[in-house]
Amino acid sequence: MELRHLRSFAAVAEELHFGRAAARLHMAQPPLSQQIKHLERDLGVLLFERTTRQVRLTNAGVVFLDHARRVLAEADRARESVLLAERGERGEIRLGLTGVTTWRLLPRMTRAYRERYPLVRLELHPSVFSGPQTSSLLDGGIDVGILRAPVPPPLASRTIVDEELMAVLPEEHPLAARPAVALTDLAEENFVSYPAQQGSFLRDTAMRACSSVGFWPRVAQEAKDTYTVVALVAAAVGVALLPESAEELQFEGVVFRPVTGADVRVPIALAWRDGDPSPLLANFLAVAAATLPTPDTTGRNDG
Repeated sequence: MELRHLRSFAAVAEELHFGRAAARLHMAQPPLSQQIKHLERDLGVLLFERTTRQVRLTNAGVVFLDHARRVLAEADRARESVLLAERGERGEIRLGLTGVTTWRLLPRMTRAYRERYPLVRLELHPSVFSGPQTSSLLDGGIDVGILRAPVPPPLASRTIVDEELMAVLPEEHPLAARPAVALTDLAEENFVSYPAQQGSFLRDTAMRACSSVGFWPRVAQEAKDTYTVVALVAAAVGVALLPESAEELQFEGVVFRPVTGADVRVPIALAWRDGDPSPLLANFLAVAAATLPTPDTTGRNDG
C-alpha cells in the first residue's frame, strides 16, 4: 500500500467516477483503474461496486476512506513540517541569557522573533554569569547566548550593547554628591563583588580597571547576583562597580555615578557557534540584527 494508491482511491471515492478522478489526478484512466485493483488485492476486499452506469463505495470502502483521508492528511502535515524545518520556521532554539542587561533587551527581540516565526519554540536558559553560558554554547547546550564579551573562539559574536561601568555608592557616601567618581578615589573603599570563581566577566573587568589605576579592590563581601550586590551597597557594606543597566533595579539607598580614569566599558555580545549551519539560528540572528543593531561607539571619550 503506497500513498499514491491512497490518493487515487480517495479521488475515485470522492468523485465516484474514474474519468473525473483521473482528470483530477492528471493521469490517464487505465493506470488509475490498475492502482485501485492493486489496492483491492492488497487489502483483500472490494472497495467499489462498479457497473456500466455508476461507481459506488462498498461498506469496506466507506470505512477505508476515513482511514485513507487521515493517513493522507498526516502525510501532508509531515511534508509541511519538514519544509518548515528546512527553512528554519519550525523547531526549537535555545537562548542563553546573562545578567540584568539581557533581560532588558529580551522583550524587544523575542516579540519580533515570535511574530516572524510563531511555530518555533524559544527556550530560555538564564544564568547569572557569562562563563557558564560560554561553556554551554561550546558544549551545545544552547544555540545562541547574550552575554558579556569577550567571547572566546571558536564562538562567533557581535556586540549589541556597550555599557558604561558605574560606581554604586550608598546615598550617604561623600562621593555620592559628585556627578562622576574618579576610579582612584575608590582605592581605600571596601567593595561588594561577584564571587571570584563564578566566571564573571564583569568582576574581571572591574578588577582590571582598578588595577590599571594602581590598586586592587578590597572585597568585603561577595554576592551571587546583581540585586544582592546593590542591596549590600545600600546596607553600606561597601561600594561596587556595575554596568549602567543595574540602575534599573531602582533600589533605594544607593546612587550610581560614572567613573573616570580608566577604560571601563562593558560590552554585551550575541554569541553563537561559528559555522553552525542551522537555518533556525540563521533566522534568529537575522531578527536580532534588525532589532538589536551593533552600537555606534565612534567619537566616545571614556575619560
